[in-house]
Amino acid sequence: MDRRRAEEILSSPDIINVTYKGEQIYIERIDDTKEIAYIHPLNQPTGSEQVPLGSLQEQ
Repeated sequence: MDRRRAEEILSSPDIINVTYKGEQIYIERIDDTKEIAYIHPLNQPTGSEQVPLGSLQEQ
């Protein structure tokens, strides 16, 4: 996923399905300088991790 689309999803009031390694996730924030997203699985709101934006997929 490119940075622009990730930012659109992050700011959208709609629920947009995004996955990381096949698991549905929530994008918490994006670091533009490093091209990474801070995410957590939908079923684990406290399990935050950093992943490359390119590894996220919109469903």
